[in-house]
Amino acid sequence: MAKNQNRAGRAPSQRQLRVGELIRRTLSEVLMRGDIHDPDLNRMSITVSEVRVTPDLRLATAYVLPLGGQGQEEALSSLRQNRHELRMVVTKKMALKHSPEIRYEIDTTFDRMDETRRLLDQDNVQRDLAVPDDAGDEDA
Repeated sequence: MAKNQNRAGRAPSQRQLRVGELIRRTLSEVLMRGDIHDPDLNRMSITVSEVRVTPDLRLATAYVLPLGGQGQEEALSSLRQNRHELRMVVTKKMALKHSPEIRYEIDTTFDRMDETRRLLDQDNVQRDLAVPDDAGDEDA
């Protein structure tokens, strides 16, 4: 019964990580080379930052971002329109028993990093983080 429990909240397995990275590399290569028959998609430079795979390896979510962060919705729309061809090309280049369905999402990691940096640069936060001059003199 323990094997059938939901893995939600658990860290991904080594196999999930390995397959996700293989899909990420292959998808990046396909997009970089322009192997898809869509001129709109081929003219975009899209970064695939991460691919997360479900425990059963049937579904993969690719986190993508167009170069410079501009045209996110257009890039996402093009990827979704070409998802069947992308899946076929990626599967052909990989040696997997099953071809996972690939879903595409915009990677918001960089936005969160910028927001964190902005928050840490605020004067009141800097004041709270400042170390008093006599903090190291407790033993003296």
